[in-house]
Amino acid sequence: MNGILALVATPIGNLSDFSPRGLETLERSDVIACEDTRRTGSLLQHFGITGARMLRVDSHTEEKAAEEIINCLSEGLLVSMVTDAGMPSISDPGERLVKKVIESGYQITVIPGATAPISALVVSGFSTQRWCMEGFLPRKGESRSRRIKEIAEETRTTVLFESPHRLAATLKDLYEECGGARQIAIVRELTKIHEEIFRGSLAESLVWTEKKIKGEIVIVLEADNSISEIDDDRLQVVLREILDSGVSTKDAAEEASRRLNVSRRRAYSTALDLRAE
Repeated sequence: MNGILALVATPIGNLSDFSPRGLETLERSDVIACEDTRRTGSLLQHFGITGARMLRVDSHTEEKAAEEIINCLSEGLLVSMVTDAGMPSISDPGERLVKKVIESGYQITVIPGATAPISALVVSGFSTQRWCMEGFLPRKGESRSRRIKEIAEETRTTVLFESPHRLAATLKDLYEECGGARQIAIVRELTKIHEEIFRGSLAESLVWTEKKIKGEIVIVLEADNSISEIDDDRLQVVLREILDSGVSTKDAAEEASRRLNVSRRRAYSTALDLRAE
């Protein structure tokens, strides 16, 4: 009999959110692959789960650990994969392991549970019909700038992760690229005692982050609706008016972005075209 890999979601804060099926699966597991053996060990101890061998699987060890897990599956063992919080593979280890197990022909099952991106999305108040998950942004350089620009023009609701000490910088970058009127939700400490949700404009979020922010943070950014709401003719009229006042192309783009709530990138590109006429 071949073994099974079970992807088990763990609570993102409130331990009462752990599903009975998730606990039962861990109790039956021969091996528990986990991101941090100490944190998972504490979780297992809390629920009185003993007996399974723990195997560390983080971003640095996932490839090597996959080989050991596949060997366990070949012996008919039940292997459960958990991360520190939430669902494996969602901005956490698991993706490469799943791919390797599929390639090796073994069965994978999932034990659903708490997931921070979806939890933040549904309380944001923004559209849930079409949305995308960006995870953590690159910390610096051209890759970060390029990603911010892509997000600014994303026509779906966007979900991001961010750490407390980088939150202000990320909001400032989003403000500069999206304009101050774009709506945002910042969800902090989901399901925990100090859960907090900020809803407002990007401009307002910069003021909100002047206080000390702690804990796990999920950002939900409203979709860019400027393309459908503001046509090119309207944008050109406003830009011509601003450019005729003698300001620079960059300043004209920023002002048009603020007035019309269009992306700075779109406003700047249009302003360059008008300058070239």
